[in-house]
Amino acid sequence: MLRLVPLAAAPSVHPRVRAAIDGDEAAKRELLTEILPRVRNLVRYLVRSDDETDDVTQDALVAVLVDLEGYRGEGRFEAWVDRIVARLAISRIRKIRHQSKRDTQFNSELMLASPRVTSDEFLYRRQIVRLLDGLPIEQRHVLVLHYALDMTVPETAAELGVPIETVRSRLRLAKSRLRTSEAPDPAEQDEGDE
Repeated sequence: MLRLVPLAAAPSVHPRVRAAIDGDEAAKRELLTEILPRVRNLVRYLVRSDDETDDVTQDALVAVLVDLEGYRGEGRFEAWVDRIVARLAISRIRKIRHQSKRDTQFNSELMLASPRVTSDEFLYRRQIVRLLDGLPIEQRHVLVLHYALDMTVPETAAELGVPIETVRSRLRLAKSRLRTSEAPDPAEQDEGDE
């Protein structure tokens, strides 16, 4: 017989997360402040526009708050947040694509850096985003879910609602395309803007 353990008894739930689940407004604010850079970076890896990134990030943070009581402490809190963010971002992109009936190319300029990110890390992330911007959206999604979120190929297929072989094919095509593409050097880009 399956025995459910009450959430309060789950030892792996961090005290701040526990307080936020219990409705502590200060704990909720601290938690959102802590996860904001992670959420924004993941969203930016999945979408092609800083404007869209800001909107999806805000929606994702709201979704995390709304679903907070659903976190059971059975895995890392960050992994739970990543899944919510990925689902929401991919869903938003599908809606946009469905409404426009075409794949819109967005300009990508700067990512917001967290205060803990060094300038080298910022430039590296910016370069990654530029490389990702060159991929078709389907390849971009499987690449981010598989490598950034450490989802297995079957998990990625389930998340996207596509066959496993489709995920494998998209991964292969994305990696091949990344190998042949050259990312613009952020330093050269900045010099040309002066």
